[in-house]
Amino acid sequence: MKIYPKKSLGQNYLTDENISRNIVNLFDVNINDSVLEIGPGHGALTKYLSEKTNKVVLIELDRNNCSILEKKFPKLRVINKNFLEIDLKKISELEFNSSNFRVIGNIPYNITSEIIFKLIDNRNIISDAQLMIQAEVAKRLIANPGSKEYGIPSVLVQVFSRPKLLFKVSRNCFYPKPNVDSRIIYFDFTHRMEGKINDIAFFKKFVKAAFGTRRKTLKNSLKKLNIDTNKTDFDFSRRAETLTVDEFISLSNLYIK
Repeated sequence: MKIYPKKSLGQNYLTDENISRNIVNLFDVNINDSVLEIGPGHGALTKYLSEKTNKVVLIELDRNNCSILEKKFPKLRVINKNFLEIDLKKISELEFNSSNFRVIGNIPYNITSEIIFKLIDNRNIISDAQLMIQAEVAKRLIANPGSKEYGIPSVLVQVFSRPKLLFKVSRNCFYPKPNVDSRIIYFDFTHRMEGKINDIAFFKKFVKAAFGTRRKTLKNSLKKLNIDTNKTDFDFSRRAETLTVDEFISLSNLYIK
């Protein structure tokens, strides 16, 4: 029986064998690694992951795909759930014996941000992640201050991981063909800047408020936080997109509520 991709689940299956092999090879998996794959589909990446290690857990929402994966990879654990609803700490404890694990996946573009922020929230149990996402979104995550792509995701991703852009993947490598090209992006969660932050919850609130209205100056956008701009000689006539990550950290530390 032929199984067709479901648009409602954002399914675009990777069909290029060379790209699949290169993605896994670039992730540099060894036999002792514990790997969680998000949205394996029909196993394009799983095929090559399973050659590297048997410690692979597959998270797949589509029941039909789960049946295919279980037949193709009988030695691997397949979990039929929405990744966003998975308790990753339980996965670490039950599937990986409480050890840190690695994450890989060709993820649905419509929930890219939610997936990345979930990984960030679980950064203490995830060593690193390598995802295939929309090329334009990948550019935003590694954007520098002063660019139009720089925003909340850029700051948070660069604080809680060390992101690195890898190679592009043409839309022609998928079925059905999406309307955009893709890019592989790598996140190293062992290199983080959060040690410089005195209050992480307030830091996140500060960054989100600063970018609340991009055209406004910091003096205006931070009003909701009751910031006393006379407390420092910082130039609050600047806009959020001009601040470096270190400047966000310094200011949030100064104005902790």
